[in-house]
Amino acid sequence: MRFAILIAFCAVEVPLVIGQSQKNYKDRAEYDVYSEVVKDFAANNFSKALTDLDQWSEKYPDSEFKEDRQILYVQAYAGTNQMAKVLDSAQAVLSNKRLAGEHSASVLRALYAVVSTIQRVPDPSAQQLRTASEAAHRLNAFDAPPEGVSAAAWESTRADLRSAAQAALVYIAVIPAAQAVKRNDCGGGERAAMQAIEAFPESALAAWYLALAEVCLAKSDHAKASAALFELARAAAIDPVKGMVDAKWQQASVAPYLEKAYAQYHGIDPQGLKELKELAVRSPLPPAGFAILSADDVAQEQQKKFETQHPELALWMKIKTALSASDGYFESDLKGREVPRLEGILVDATPKCRPRELHIGVRMPADTQNPRAEILLKLEKPLKGAPAIGGELHWNAVATAFSKEPFQLTMETDPSKVEGLRLSPCEASQNK
Repeated sequence: MRFAILIAFCAVEVPLVIGQSQKNYKDRAEYDVYSEVVKDFAANNFSKALTDLDQWSEKYPDSEFKEDRQILYVQAYAGTNQMAKVLDSAQAVLSNKRLAGEHSASVLRALYAVVSTIQRVPDPSAQQLRTASEAAHRLNAFDAPPEGVSAAAWESTRADLRSAAQAALVYIAVIPAAQAVKRNDCGGGERAAMQAIEAFPESALAAWYLALAEVCLAKSDHAKASAALFELARAAAIDPVKGMVDAKWQQASVAPYLEKAYAQYHGIDPQGLKELKELAVRSPLPPAGFAILSADDVAQEQQKKFETQHPELALWMKIKTALSASDGYFESDLKGREVPRLEGILVDATPKCRPRELHIGVRMPADTQNPRAEILLKLEKPLKGAPAIGGELHWNAVATAFSKEPFQLTMETDPSKVEGLRLSPCEASQNK
């Protein structure tokens, strides 16, 4: 940016414009105090400039140069970082009808000082916002080069002037939303941020404050969470030039906030976050029907999918969870009842040949090793051979006993209700 160049040429030109005007000094003493002001500005000694300007105003309140002097006040306050006074002193400049039509370097300097200042005031008043807005619109319309400024110098700074004016207008548009969110006026923040986005749809700052308002609303209305994440993604992912923000702010503040909020709400999902960013940069607002599943929603969807694909395993997980959680569940809900079809792995048999007891474990889809036996299946009559250990079984049986330590559910059934058994003739050693 060429703001430093702009300030430099404005600071030199303003005093000369005053000196070249057709106005007259009241006496030599007024000229002398004016000369001191010129020296102060040339030396960038803005604190002394304010002292000399006050002296000039006190001794010559009705000076023919009081309008020009007011412009110098704006610049001096800016030079001493007295931001509120920049805006307050600029009101007199902007309300002056003669200066409204003047395209001098001194007026240009005042306008630029105001639009630069407003963005450094964290909680501006309504009047300060009006002052800055007027200055920004005037600066935006400042098309012709000021007198004494070359076409080349003007060409090199015109784009920066408009950029500064636009940045100020964006800030002015979003600050009501920021103020509303700060005082926990969630609805007011949302309305103000929506107005800012309507005026500046590409603004990353407007998206950011709409996101914060939606986060605030989501505390009582969970449906707002998806919209909040969308706007956070837009504020983080939109091109910083297009979005009129500092890329470092996006990287250091917005992106980490988005990642944390997305993970907390939806779960860790890098691909999903990537797709969200890609969608968010296309539009200032989420499309109709847009929604992001919460972590609970994701878990429920996964559970439904698991139950559909593995109904017998899902049933056992529910039974096991209930047995582990409550001491009274077995007696009240399971004992003496036939349990629907279950699935498991035969871990052992007692005895090895023609057993009447099968020790069964339940293996989850992701498991790679045989599970520990947690179900003791007692048969009403012995099997006619030796069952293959490690085989998959399906059965229906009645729950008859339960032990929590070690965990074991005892069930009883007829061998005809056990599917998947692979029997082989008993060896001599298995007959024992």
